[in-house]
Order: sequence, then structure tokens, then C-alpha cells
Amino acid sequence: MRQYARLRWGVLAGSSLLVLGLVSWVRFAHLESAWAKSTGEKIRPNLVEQSIPNTQAQLQVPQMTQRSASINPQLVSANTRFGFKLFAAIANQQPNRNVFVSPSSVAIALAMVYNGANGETQQGMARALEIQGMSLPTLNQANADLKALLENPDPKVQLAIANSLWARQGVPFKPDFMQRNQQFYQAQVTELNFADPRSVPTINNWVNQNTRGKITEIVDKLEPDDVMVLINAIYFKGNWSRQFDKQTTRTAPFYLASGNTKNHPFMTQQGEYRYLENPLFQGVMLPYGDGRRMSMVILLPRKNSSLSELQRNLTAENWEQWMTQFRNRQGEIQIPRYKLEYETELSQILSNMGMAKAFSRQANFAGISEIPTQISEVKHKTFVEVNEEGTEAAAVTSIGIRATSAMPADEPFQFKADRPFFTAIRDHQTGSVLFMGAIVEPR
Repeated sequence: MRQYARLRWGVLAGSSLLVLGLVSWVRFAHLESAWAKSTGEKIRPNLVEQSIPNTQAQLQVPQMTQRSASINPQLVSANTRFGFKLFAAIANQQPNRNVFVSPSSVAIALAMVYNGANGETQQGMARALEIQGMSLPTLNQANADLKALLENPDPKVQLAIANSLWARQGVPFKPDFMQRNQQFYQAQVTELNFADPRSVPTINNWVNQNTRGKITEIVDKLEPDDVMVLINAIYFKGNWSRQFDKQTTRTAPFYLASGNTKNHPFMTQQGEYRYLENPLFQGVMLPYGDGRRMSMVILLPRKNSSLSELQRNLTAENWEQWMTQFRNRQGEIQIPRYKLEYETELSQILSNMGMAKAFSRQANFAGISEIPTQISEVKHKTFVEVNEEGTEAAAVTSIGIRATSAMPADEPFQFKADRPFFTAIRDHQTGSVLFMGAIVEPR
């Protein structure tokens, strides 16, 4: 999954900064459109890409592997609140569409940008990201620790988080901003001649490589006022702890919210699962890998309810409570096999969440450069495929889940996701929700 955002700087004339993640991307733009002309930038065919000064190899960056990473509960809680606010806003805006996003990717991309925000711009971003009260050093270290703990969680689960920062040649960026993104986010920092047509494929090639070919393009063009592109890419591929038998996959009706039906392949399995049912939904966890540290969580609205009703109750607080209520139970599950690509632009939603100043001509990103800039665009792009082998997607504090004591034996449950449902991929060790989505019509 990928997401990206574009920031535009002001004052000198049209430059912008993009941040991509999961892919998410943020683009910064200069506030004055004459900047590119005033710099007299010319295409230099023989110099498309070069490392900028103060690269990680040259900086005295502490070795993260020398300290034992630990989870910061404040960051995990903030990410969960941000994630469900973001998902609710997107789902409300697109009620009849399949939605699949990585709040983690968006949060990481924006955290990279946050390192250069000052004043009211910084305060607004803190409100949107739910990180009020966290100092910048604490936030950066917490993100570095979380990244270290999430990656390579199991021999049968691939999870890779990659960041990059693409800087326009000739723009004076603050060394501290570059250094913090290299040190804490392990960002690949590269200087490009944005006027050279080879710059766009250079950036997209990085995206393609870091999503294992699942997202091949995030940047379509670089504007004259673009000054920086920041990208976060998250790649996840997990094999089910117990794979589905392809021989049992059968076509059956899927009931759409419109009242229509479509025939679709359903995978079937029986066994013991983490399971929860309440008046609102049936929920099941399908674990990945040998250690079962990560799971796909599916919440299926009751037949007398709807996905929109479930989403109205889908808050961070309810989610955390529900996660503690799952317990082991025998049952049979039937879930659709599906693949989808999703893309959305988040500027308006993020503005409504409190960071409107960052998208305005009053934006203060003095920590990035003396050149006035603003965020012009935040784009998020994702890919997910769920099949008999497992899940492939390209976009907290350990929580024990145990059965309630003295529970009577239950009849095996029947779980058939044959109507719109909510899904998420969660890391149980840290509590992080890596992906979440609404599947209204599997494809």
C-alpha cells in the first residue's frame, strides 16, 4: 500500500514537497509560483540523481540496533485514535466504495513532515495525529522503536517499512530536518533535478521496489513549484497459520448493500479461532505465520444491521475493548477471496481533522527550509489480495487476549462474510493496526 502527499513552499515561487506512504505521499509546494523561474533551474541530463550532503553515511547517527526497542504506549494509542478517525472520515465520504487504507503509512509520512513544522502548523498536525503532549524527540524515538519491532515478525510474514525523501536540487534545506529523517525514519535521502524528466520514473522505481511491484507508480509529474517529495511505503505479505484448501473454495452469492447479489468465490475452513459476537457483529481473527502474532480481524455486521451502523460504533475506544473480548471457539468460516487497489487524496479530510493550516498559505514549515512552503496534496494508494495462502498488502504494547474464565462450552459458530464487512490487519504484540478497510463488493 502506498500513500503520498505534496507540500508547496511559498515565498520564492512554486516549490512543493511530497510525502508518499503505503504508499503515502506528501507534496510540499512553494507559495510563490515564480520560484522555479527565479532560480533559473535548467535540466542537467548528466545529473539526474545524487546523494545530498549530510547523508546517513556521513552523519554520526546512533545505531538503533544497540538499544533494545520498546513500545511507547502513547504513540500506539495515538496511532489507533488517528487511524479510526481517518477511516471514518474516508468511509463517510465514500460510503458505497471498497476502502482499504494504512493509517500507519499516513501517520509515518506525516510524522516525517511534522519534524519541519512550527507554531500553529505544528499544533494543528499534532491535533490531527493525536500526539499532543509528545515531544518531538519522544515521537521520533517511538516511531523508530515501533518500526524495529514490527518488521520481520515471523518467518512466514513479511513486513517492510521504507521511507524516502526526494529533494529538489538547489533548494536550501535545513540539515537538522534531513538528519532526523535519516536517523529515526531511516529515510533514503536523494537530491534530484526535478526539471529532468527522468526524476519521476526514478521516484516511482523506488516505490515499485519497496512494494514488491504491487504499486508501480505514485508520482505522475513534478510541478515547477515542487521542492520535496516524502514517501512512506509499507509492504505486508502473510501466510495464514492454517491455509485454506483451494478444493473447498466455492462460488456463492454475496449480498450487496444495494439489495443486489453477485456470485463470488468463497474460501471455507473449520477449526478453532479467536471469536466474538455481540448484538452489533460477529468477529473472527485469522492468524498469520507460526507465531500468530499478527491477524486479520473481520467484523461482520449482524443481518439485521449494516456496515454503516457498525462504522458509527467503530471508535478507537470500542476497538480496544472488543480486542480484549475475543476468545477461542470452534466454528466454520467462509470468507470471500478478493483483490483490490485503492487510491484517495486526503488533503480535505486531514484539514477537517485539525491541520488545515498546513495546507494554507499561512503554513509554517520553517524547520524544513527558509523558503515558505505549504502542503498541497496528500495521496494514499494501497493494494491488497486475500486468497487461500494468505494476504498480501502494500499500503503496540503487548496485549494479552485470553478466554474469559469459567465460560460454558458453546456450540460451534457459523461465520459467513457474504455481505459488506470491516477488516483490519493487527499486530497483537504492539497493538498496532497496520491496515483497515471496508469491503462492500469483493472483486
